[in-house]
Amino acid sequence: MNTVIYIYSYHKGNTRKVAEAMAPMLGASIIEIAKDGSVTKELNLNDYDLVGFGAGIAFSKHYKQLLQFAGELDTVEGKKAFIFSTAGLHSKEKMIKHHSPLHKILAEKGFEIVDEFACKGHDTFSVLKLIGGINKGRPNEEDLQKAKEFAQGLLGNTNDEKAEEAK
Repeated sequence: MNTVIYIYSYHKGNTRKVAEAMAPMLGASIIEIAKDGSVTKELNLNDYDLVGFGAGIAFSKHYKQLLQFAGELDTVEGKKAFIFSTAGLHSKEKMIKHHSPLHKILAEKGFEIVDEFACKGHDTFSVLKLIGGINKGRPNEEDLQKAKEFAQGLLGNTNDEKAEEAK
């Protein structure tokens, strides 16, 4: 399966760590999104079976650079995608809320979101820096192992769907 992962990893490199844990499991390339929302390497998404989108969370949504990048993508038809994030505060309910703006953009662009992942990340944003932040040392080895397991599950999800399509 040909996979690419787009990330905006700005604050502490948390998202990059998660992407780097997932990439070998998926045989994926990682493409970094710049501060201006651009990428240095333009790709034809039609060449990929699966596309990942990840960034940290700020003010209850992915960083604006990732949202801007996703909003400027060409429309695709039924392209499989996954979303991931790191955040200072994390729960399944928060993940659903945090991922909602990106989920909406990608759905409008024709992507089919096959799964989502989130974990805690070291957060020293704003006043948190005064106390050294929260979740120091996160994502940790356990978080990265869960990211690898998530990526492995993506392979199963997309292979199961391909088998169904072949019937």
